[in-house]
Amino acid sequence: MRKLVFFLGGAGAGKTTVAKELAKRRRTALFDMDTLLRPAAEAIMTQAGLDPNDRDSEHYKSRCRDLGYRLTMDAALENVELGNDAFVIGPFTRETEDPDWLARELARIGASISDVSVKVVFVALSDAGLYRERIRTRGSELDAWKLENWEAFSKSLVPRSIRWPLPESSILYFDNSGELSADKLAHLERFIG
Repeated sequence: MRKLVFFLGGAGAGKTTVAKELAKRRRTALFDMDTLLRPAAEAIMTQAGLDPNDRDSEHYKSRCRDLGYRLTMDAALENVELGNDAFVIGPFTRETEDPDWLARELARIGASISDVSVKVVFVALSDAGLYRERIRTRGSELDAWKLENWEAFSKSLVPRSIRWPLPESSILYFDNSGELSADKLAHLERFIG
């Protein structure tokens, strides 16, 4: 059965690192919202006279957020429709709160959770200090607002419920604190199946 695996979590949790390592091992198509949206977001924000590196303000969210999810899901679903497994990376905050979102997305390709194995890996760290250190260490211009507004931003880092109608066995809360060891990767591979 074709697989659609979501790697969710807050900035700095390591969801991209985890997904890329597993995609490399499994030779699976990878769809990272940050990568797919970046050229369009930079152009949209620049044309609006705003900071092209902004990924957190209401200006960004109102102009680019939904476009990013549409681009990412269209690319991933096209691959699933062709019978390929797809790994999808992004926060998916609003989407995971909507119990019907996943069914609507799969219906776009005439599919459902009965013929696509959907898994969710929620990548998290054990405390806010680790997030802050990872975000600071990666040195991305896209993270400036997060660090300058840490108190407000850090509230978004808590694990959240996935409201999609998936069995409990299809959702894994993965603590990515410390090294991404061979044992951790093997555990993730077993979960994905």
